[in-house]
Amino acid sequence: MQGYLTIEQVHMDFNTPNGGTFKALDNVNLALEKGDFVSLIGHSGCGKSTVLNIVAGLLTATQGTVLLDGKEVNEPGPERAVVFQNHSLLPWLTTYQNVELAVKQVFKRSMGKKEMDEWIKHNLHLVHMDHAMDKRPGEISGGMKQRVGIARALAMRPKVLLMDEPFGALDALTRAHLQDSVMEIQADLNNTVIMITHDVDEAVLLSDRIVMMTNGPAATIGEILEIDLPRPRNRLELADDSQYNHYRAEVLRFLHERHAKPDAA
Repeated sequence: MQGYLTIEQVHMDFNTPNGGTFKALDNVNLALEKGDFVSLIGHSGCGKSTVLNIVAGLLTATQGTVLLDGKEVNEPGPERAVVFQNHSLLPWLTTYQNVELAVKQVFKRSMGKKEMDEWIKHNLHLVHMDHAMDKRPGEISGGMKQRVGIARALAMRPKVLLMDEPFGALDALTRAHLQDSVMEIQADLNNTVIMITHDVDEAVLLSDRIVMMTNGPAATIGEILEIDLPRPRNRLELADDSQYNHYRAEVLRFLHERHAKPDAA
């Protein structure tokens, strides 16, 4: 299996309090090409976040390898930026300063002060937050905070953007606006993206492929659905599109018929 980002034969066991082990992942294999947008979807406890954390270097797989651009991933690094459901902004810093913190960490030796300033403002402009550069997190909405979190991640110039339910805590309208922004940014920058979501419509709208995980323990990839819809995508036009609704039905069928937990809500 070859790709720009490759997950090869990844297994993950966790120690339990009684001295045993819990097998979270069993033989996960996935290859992404540069510029791919892939969504991971599945029931709670199916190992989606574990996969993401292994790719991020926050966890080390019990067995198997993650390769990015030919190099093994074994620790966190700026080439893999993570956007969490919680924006994780520092409340005492302004929007500008929150992004600046990441930029200084990554580019302190390669960028001058003027170049840093322009780069920070550029990334805030990408997420339509340049009007609120001097505001602190307590002065802006939840959706705006998440935009800043995305700007901070993009400002690191990552090879891979990892998103763990980035819109999960937002209202429907704000969520839709941010989905549109992510599509615009990904089209402009050609980022390689892995996103965790529970939202079937979100997965179909944003993705090139949807990776459907089986239920845990010993979760693995059950199916991979290729999303062959032209870009740019318009959610209103797709609502009545037969192919869009076919993809949506395929994901729902997997989740509710083939690998649903008996007690799943």
